[in-house]
Amino acid sequence: MTLVQMQTRSTKAPAVGRTVAEVMDTAGLQVYDDMTVEVALSVLASARTGHLLVCDDSSLCVGLITHARLAAFRESPAYSDRVQLRDIFRDRGPFTSPWATMAEAGHTMRHSDVDALPVIDEQGSALGVFALAR
Repeated sequence: MTLVQMQTRSTKAPAVGRTVAEVMDTAGLQVYDDMTVEVALSVLASARTGHLLVCDDSSLCVGLITHARLAAFRESPAYSDRVQLRDIFRDRGPFTSPWATMAEAGHTMRHSDVDALPVIDEQGSALGVFALAR
């Protein structure tokens, strides 16, 4: 069974020198990695969001999946309607910690060439998403 979880949205505004915990967006959808690509695309469209936090069957965060990545995968030869999110994650991450500074998280994002990072606790559970303001 695939589960979708909602989180509340942070109302804190970003400022220089703050930690990720102070500025992360705790709003977001968490889905399990047994969800198919088609269902994930439907969830993204329904929620009008660009990404989903993906968790494994132990509720540990596997990473963040974007609409663009799912759409590109759907066009690839490896796609079938039975492909699950776990099938397209090669490695976990990248992630950031709630105690990281915004500069540290920004460096990780630039190094990993991503627009957003899952924020995880010590056990690997998703706490939210950190994204640099555009």
